[in-house]
Amino acid sequence: MSTDLKKLNVLMCGTGEYTTGWTGSGASKSDKKIGVVGLTCFDLRRLGKLDKLSMVGTNGSKFPAIRQHLQQNIADVYKDMDISFDAYPQGESINPEAYKEAIDKLSPGDAVIIFTPDSTHYPIALYAIERGLHVLVTKPAVQLLHHHVELIEAARKHNVVCFVEHHKRFDPVYSDAKARAASLGEFNFFSAWMSQPKSQLETFRAWAGKDSDISYYLSSHHIDIHCWIMQDKAVPTRVMASAATGIATSEPYNCVPQTEDTITLLVDWQSLSSSKHKGTAVYTASWTAPLKAGVHTNQHWYYMAEKGEINVDQAHRGYDIVHDDTGKAWYNPFYMKYSPSESGHFDGQRAYGYVSIEKFVDAARSVNAGLTQPSDYDKHGLPTIENTVLTTAILHAGRISLDEKRPVSIKRNGNQWVLE
Repeated sequence: MSTDLKKLNVLMCGTGEYTTGWTGSGASKSDKKIGVVGLTCFDLRRLGKLDKLSMVGTNGSKFPAIRQHLQQNIADVYKDMDISFDAYPQGESINPEAYKEAIDKLSPGDAVIIFTPDSTHYPIALYAIERGLHVLVTKPAVQLLHHHVELIEAARKHNVVCFVEHHKRFDPVYSDAKARAASLGEFNFFSAWMSQPKSQLETFRAWAGKDSDISYYLSSHHIDIHCWIMQDKAVPTRVMASAATGIATSEPYNCVPQTEDTITLLVDWQSLSSSKHKGTAVYTASWTAPLKAGVHTNQHWYYMAEKGEINVDQAHRGYDIVHDDTGKAWYNPFYMKYSPSESGHFDGQRAYGYVSIEKFVDAARSVNAGLTQPSDYDKHGLPTIENTVLTTAILHAGRISLDEKRPVSIKRNGNQWVLE
């Protein structure tokens, strides 16, 4: 997209691991040591697509350490990288609703990128949309199906772009697999596994088990991929959930009593073109995996249809490194490439973690210029708020199934999806 279009002002909501690479206990020990959102936005500003940047959290006293972290790990590493941003709340104040002040400083047509705890996505996104701002919200978009529907309606009413940051749609392997699945006939079976090490329970201690669960946090990735493959071909009809417990709630993690270790959703699917074709999907996510498995996120999925099957192992890409001190580790530069270019600049523009954010920025700028309408992007296979409603329906149904120990049906009532 031409840089001749007006540059976009962006507010980053959330100052944690995914935005800055900084956690409450220091620099992240995950594969996002210098973050994704902040680094991508700084680089898009360098390339002329973004202008003013701001960042909002809940505790202003964290920003001096965050700025030092960004200076040492981004500005001092990459050439010509401006890491300046306005911070909210200011000073050392603590304000859980500082996002309102930060959003109120923006103008219609500006954008908000939300990477905050799951339970806060809906109020922040709605507040931004109602003020004419474009929104990119991390997965899960929301936790309740009716909240998702409300965001669809609000984005339509205010004519703004609202994407969900399902970056795996931009992984070349996943997008290629999605295209190839179209030639395999009716869907029959899907199985997905995704896990992160127990150390994540330290990173997410503030909300793990209290405000969200591992299914919302991790299974949302592969549920969305499956829903994307099935779009206009089949729909989910019934969800039954089961959970393993005992690790997260024990020493040394001591999470709240209701915290699950591993959650599995069993989902029935119905073909839209053949009444006799039904499929089954199993989505499993865990945050109690071993600490030294060589990968931060172990993830793979299997798809079987009437004419063939697809196997994807995203954790092991045929690229591993062995170090005397740490042993073998598998890296994924296709997601975020942190090594600089030959000129010393950031060189990760082709990585799908970067592309996911850039696609949203390009869409917002195009709409602002009058070249496209927000509804145009619903037709392009992009993770718009409209195109991701069934992902939320499955996740919400899974939570109800766990809490009420029963199967939950997903049905269409007129133009809206409902749970029963």
